[in-house]
Amino acid sequence: MSVDIVITPKRSKKRPHCPGFNQPAQARSDTVADSLATPYNAAPMAKQKKHPTGTIAQNKKARHDYFIEHKFEAGLVLAGWEVKSLRASKLQLVDSYVLLKDGEAWLLGSHITPLMTASTHVIADPTRTRKLLLNRRELEKLAAAVQQKGYACVCLSWYWSKHMVKCEIALGKGKKEYDKRDTERERDAGRELARAVRNKGKED
Repeated sequence: MSVDIVITPKRSKKRPHCPGFNQPAQARSDTVADSLATPYNAAPMAKQKKHPTGTIAQNKKARHDYFIEHKFEAGLVLAGWEVKSLRASKLQLVDSYVLLKDGEAWLLGSHITPLMTASTHVIADPTRTRKLLLNRRELEKLAAAVQQKGYACVCLSWYWSKHMVKCEIALGKGKKEYDKRDTERERDAGRELARAVRNKGKED
């Protein structure tokens, strides 16, 4: 009598390779979630471009020569090379003033120095007349004050507002010579006080 012996091969206990298989359940779920959340060909996020901030230039002469009363914020029509120069603070406002004509406002006398890297295809005019952007009501108020009440419209400063350049203008009355001397005395007194405070801080 013959007996057939059948040998059954033992099953391997080795598990197939699977990332995180031997990790705890919570760790495995985190691994799977991460693999699903991140696309295979995802590109790195681009860095957000930082916009310049703060004051570009001030017209201190206007505050010295005028009693400043009403202020307005105006936009500006600028060329590309001018914006690049303003990022480097290449601006002077000492001789600037506002002209109101035909229902529009224009800034004269401002000086923007072109950068050495400015395009040679553009003829840069550093002192060109630049248009100010105001709404109709503001323009009418400015024109009435200048024509009927003897105010002057002056430029006080340029500054960054997010990625836009803004111009602060104001209505003011001209100072007499003795008023200017009072202003100078007040400014000198302020400087002396600030200097005394700094010196006291150093001594302490």
